[in-house]
Formats: sequence, structure tokens, C-alpha cells
Amino acid sequence: MEVEIKLRLPDAAAHGRLSTFLAPRLLRTDAQRNVFFDAAARPLAAATAALRVRLYGPDDRAPSRAVLALKRRPRIHAGVSRVEEIEELLDPALALACVDDPARLGAVDSPIVRLVSDEYGVGGDKAPFVCLGGFRNTRGVYELGEGEGQGLVLELDETHFDFGTNYELECETAEPDQAKEVLERLLTVAGVPYEYSRSNKFASFMAGKLLP
Repeated sequence: MEVEIKLRLPDAAAHGRLSTFLAPRLLRTDAQRNVFFDAAARPLAAATAALRVRLYGPDDRAPSRAVLALKRRPRIHAGVSRVEEIEELLDPALALACVDDPARLGAVDSPIVRLVSDEYGVGGDKAPFVCLGGFRNTRGVYELGEGEGQGLVLELDETHFDFGTNYELECETAEPDQAKEVLERLLTVAGVPYEYSRSNKFASFMAGKLLP
């Protein structure tokens, strides 16, 4: 179970202000391309499941890293997101090949692919994988220091959909109540407005519009 704090920022100005405030704590910045797969009839989406390949790096044709993930049964309340998640590394060249030819994903030797086939019937000849498309995300990763929530790792996202841009602060944690308090205090000190996220990025992607 992945548990995250998700706080939505209203606009690019708020994102820029928070990015500047957090700059001394920056660990790295990741360029991400997120691509989603299902069968033509969308059985995964109907079961509130998302199968994603995430490609890392600024060059679409030469990613430095690729991760396959299955996320299921998402719930979000008061800025706390809970979702069942399984992840595994993919060879970047193989991941690119599957993006170019989605049916190839069904033949990948992968526990996630086998689970999707067994539980949802997706990936074989009767329901081959299709690519749903996706979105791009620029993620700043920060680590808080002593006296401000030491050890918490924050992720500041700027997510570009075909229909708009979303800004969000996330933090994966085993102690969501404490982490949310730290993040809210940090945003207040930084003078950055926010609200609790009520949906995830995949939901916005499937809806074709920015959701709150």
C-alpha cells in the first residue's frame, strides 16, 4: 500500500514560489514520461486499475531508466492518498519497444504482466495491450532537514497534460497525519496557497480535464 500526502497548488506562480523556497533542499530533478496501457475495452480502468510505464530522462528515445507499475483501488481523503501499488524495473529499450508496439508488453517476462493477465484477462491474443497515451511530469525531489520534518522526502510536480498543467506537492510516508502537518506548516511559512488534492493524475488524464 502506497500512502502519500497530496496537496494541490493553484498555479505556476505558487509552484515557482515553493520551488524557490525549497531550493536549498533539492536532491535532484526528474523528467518523467508516463504512458498507460489497457485493452481496447478498458477493463483495467473499469476496475480502477492503472498500468503504467514511466520513462526517465529528457530524451524520449534514450531514457535512463524505466519502471513498470500497477496501481489499484485508489482512495483519497483530506489530502491522504492510499493505493495498492506494485513496481518493477524494466529495461529502457524494452520499455520503448512496448510504447511503440503495445501488444509486445503481453510477452514481457514480468510478475506484473502475469498478474494483469491472470486477474484481468489483459495481454493475450483475445485482449492485447493498447496504449492509452499519457502525460509528462517534471519532479523536483527535496529532503527536509533537522527541525522541519527531518528525513521527509518531498516531490514537487509540474504535470503537463494535453489539456492543461497541474501542480502538486507529494510526500510518501508511513505516518500521514504527522507528515501532512509538516507539509501544511511548511507551505504556510513559504506563503504558498494550497488545497487537498481530491483526485490523482491518472483520473485527470482519463477524464480529459484537470480535476480538483
